[in-house]
Amino acid sequence: MTRITVYLTGGIAAYKAVQVVRNLEKQGHDVWVVMTKNAEHFVTTNTLAALTKYPVLDDLWEKENEASIPHVHLARWSQLALVVPATANFISKMANGIADDAASTTILATKAPKLVVPAMNDQMWNNPATKRNVSLLKRDGVHVMEPATGMLAEGYVAKGRMPEPEEITAWVENILNQNKILKNKTVIVTAGGTQEAIDPVRFIGNRSSGKMGIAIAQEAADAGAQVKLIYGNVSVELPKAGNIELIHAASSEEMLTAVKREFEQGDALVMAAAVADWRMAKVADHKLKKDPEQNTLSLTLVKTKDILREVARHKKANQVVVGFAAETNDLLKNAQKKLMSKGADMIVANDVSKNVFGNDQDQVVILEQNNTRIDKWPLMSKQAIAKGLIKKIADKLK
Repeated sequence: MTRITVYLTGGIAAYKAVQVVRNLEKQGHDVWVVMTKNAEHFVTTNTLAALTKYPVLDDLWEKENEASIPHVHLARWSQLALVVPATANFISKMANGIADDAASTTILATKAPKLVVPAMNDQMWNNPATKRNVSLLKRDGVHVMEPATGMLAEGYVAKGRMPEPEEITAWVENILNQNKILKNKTVIVTAGGTQEAIDPVRFIGNRSSGKMGIAIAQEAADAGAQVKLIYGNVSVELPKAGNIELIHAASSEEMLTAVKREFEQGDALVMAAAVADWRMAKVADHKLKKDPEQNTLSLTLVKTKDILREVARHKKANQVVVGFAAETNDLLKNAQKKLMSKGADMIVANDVSKNVFGNDQDQVVILEQNNTRIDKWPLMSKQAIAKGLIKKIADKLK
């Protein structure tokens, strides 16, 4: 499933764009619509809102938008931007960075890949200004679908007609599939912290939010993989996608069982969870009461099983195992030691002494087996780190 924002602009072909929206939804994509005011002369916002179950964005200045910045939210939400139909006017705005309404402002703000389906009179299509603008878009990495030759609104046959909705849908799917670098692969990701019970009320835990593991799961799903997200205690929203299976594992023992079971048929494992190193030797079956005369409490802890080492030593030649090293000192030394002792193919090391937990950004260092090069990445968002990591895993699986 891909989050697609469809931009409807003011051409007669807008009525056919409704079917494109419907087709994309049938393919399992999550679709949100932005419309220009001119597009509303041909199609109503009610039609698109009813289809997508999202309010149509067509005005930045409506009362309900006063306290929010809807175009920025939608720009970040989008994983793909599709302009259909794209008028000569809107193509010109995109090419020259003009942002003077809801649609042009939102598409300028998004970093998502952009697809444009032109539809206009042949004379406008062949105008040197339009050709120049289309060339600029292509140079900027925008995908532009060639208009069809057929009956135009003016009543004669020429090039400029919008292709049929089924052709557009197939074109979009083809471009999406080019980015499915993990198609037909199964990726297991762990996220969050484990909780080791002391008694029915208390537990030993850690500060992991689960953000990094969840970002990796989302990127793996976007890359076409079937994802098994094994999560412990997380403080962020879990992803919702048809190709992500959520498996809860509260303790280190539960996580070990789940990881071993799922990795049997998996292609890659990313151990991003913060698994407890210690657990109670014996969990109390009742709440431990506080004695007024008691000033200390002694707990007998035993070492938990090392999930990464347990799984890595049994991995097949065609499987990839990635571990994380969260360190507060001697980052490279400890990460190198972990790479050698755990048997993982790759270790992602980060310094957690610098307010990393719950943060949206991180700085990591990648170490790989049989590779003396240390790959130090700059400070970036966890989503960007996840995307880069998924690319590395896909390369290894080749």
